[in-house]
Amino acid sequence: MEVFERNGVHIHYREDGDPNGAPLVFSNSLGTDLRLWDQIVQLLPQGLKIIRYDMRGHGLSDCPNEPYSMGALISDAEALLDYLKVQDCMFVGLSIGGMIGQGLATKRLDLIRAMVLSNTAAKIATPAIWQDRMERVRRNGMHEVADATMTRWFSPKMQNSSAIVPWCNMVKNTPTEGYIGCSNAIAVTDFITPTSALRLPVLGIAGDHDSSTPPDLVRETLDLIPGSEFHLIRGAGHLPCVEKPKQFAELLNQFLRSTGHL
Repeated sequence: MEVFERNGVHIHYREDGDPNGAPLVFSNSLGTDLRLWDQIVQLLPQGLKIIRYDMRGHGLSDCPNEPYSMGALISDAEALLDYLKVQDCMFVGLSIGGMIGQGLATKRLDLIRAMVLSNTAAKIATPAIWQDRMERVRRNGMHEVADATMTRWFSPKMQNSSAIVPWCNMVKNTPTEGYIGCSNAIAVTDFITPTSALRLPVLGIAGDHDSSTPPDLVRETLDLIPGSEFHLIRGAGHLPCVEKPKQFAELLNQFLRSTGHL
C-alpha cells in the first residue's frame, strides 16, 4: 500500500506490473475502491505499469468533510500522476471515474493519450435525483441506498447470486461523507461542452442491464468525441468489469494494441 498527500488529503494508490511499462490508470465508481479492477488486472498483458487509486472519501484514502467538487477529484488524479511522473497514460474510468477522466483530459492532455469511458457520461442524472439520494444517506446512512444500488448496478442473474454480497458490503462500508461528497461532485457536473472538444482515442463501454448510465446515455457521450468507439457488453449492468471481466479485458486489450499503447 502506498499513499501520497495533496493539500492535507492522503490518497491511497497501488502499482502493479512493469515499473517501466506503458502506464495504464484506473479510476473507480462511486461506492467502490480500487479492488473494483482486481479481475481485470489479472487478464492484462505484460509490459504495463498499472496504477489504481482510491478517490477521496473511498477505500483507504482520507475522507475530508463533504461536499467535494469535481475539480478537487480531478486535481487529486492529476497530482497522483504528477507525483508518479506519469505522462501519456491510458486512463480507464468507470462512472464517476469516467467523469474524472473527461475532466483530466480537458485540463491536462499531456497526461492522457487515450481513454476508456466505461458506464459513464458527460452528465449523469439530475441535481434533484442526487439531492434526494444525499439526503436519504444523511438521514439513514449507507444501508439506505445499498439495495437500490445493487439493483441499478447488476443484471438480474448477478442480483440472484451470492456473488453480489461483497459489492453490497463495499457500498455499505463506504464512508457516508465520502459518498455524499462525491455525489455532490456528480450532481453539479456537466461536461457536454468540454468533452465535445476532446480529440484523442476513446473507447466507450456500456452494459445492457445498466440503469445508472444506460447504454444510450453512454453512446450519446461517445458521440461527442469524433472517432470514438462504442461497445455494448450484454449480460452486465453498471460494473461490466465485475460481471463480465473477460469481455471487458478483451476490449481493453484490443484498444491497448490498436492505439499503440503496447
